[in-house]
Amino acid sequence: MMKQQFALDRSAGKVMGVCAGAAETTCVDVTFLRIAAVLSLFLLGPISILLYLVTAWIAPER
Repeated sequence: MMKQQFALDRSAGKVMGVCAGAAETTCVDVTFLRIAAVLSLFLLGPISILLYLVTAWIAPER
C-alpha cells in the first residue's frame, strides 16, 4: 500500500481545504475534522488559527 502525502483539497474545502485534505489523507470523515478544528479554536485560541493558516500556506495543492 502506498502512503499518501498530505495536500490541500480546495475543491472539497469550505475555507482553504486544510480539513478536507487531512480527511482524505487520514480516511476520517471531514465533518469530524471540522468539529475538531472548531473545538481547538476554543481550547487553543489564536494558536489554532495560526497553525491552520501556516498549514494552508505551506501545504501543496492537489
